[in-house]
Amino acid sequence: MGAQSGRNLLDHLDASCNDAWVTSFISHTTVDCADAYTLSRWWQAVLDYVENPDDPNEPGHEECMIFSRDGKHRLLFIEVPDSKQVKNRIHFDLRPVEGSRDAELSRLIELGASTVADRRNPDGTGWVVLADPEGNEFCILRSNAEVAAGKA
Repeated sequence: MGAQSGRNLLDHLDASCNDAWVTSFISHTTVDCADAYTLSRWWQAVLDYVENPDDPNEPGHEECMIFSRDGKHRLLFIEVPDSKQVKNRIHFDLRPVEGSRDAELSRLIELGASTVADRRNPDGTGWVVLADPEGNEFCILRSNAEVAAGKA
């Protein structure tokens, strides 16, 4: 079924990609969680995101939104009754804005992230899989400067 359904999906995509005016955009990324306020505050510190000053997040809110400083990305945390059971099917890949992957890894661990898997290679390439305080996986990659320098 997997290969057949994949072909049908691709056939559909090829046929519909000619309609440039019929598209969507990602409004925001939603994260299901047990405590929307606490997790939004944690990610706010990780990403240097901000709240909407006209609609601040407060303890007890079941939905908490944070925004990138340029307003181009939003994260919405929504409380759900069920806990995370398995590995995420989608996750964030983060790059340090400044500094190195390893320095950012240390900062994230200090903020409360936990290491799930270390995928760093002896030549300096690779990444580290982390989990936020509620167990949602994400990865920390090398910085753009490290990649450009071919730094090990």
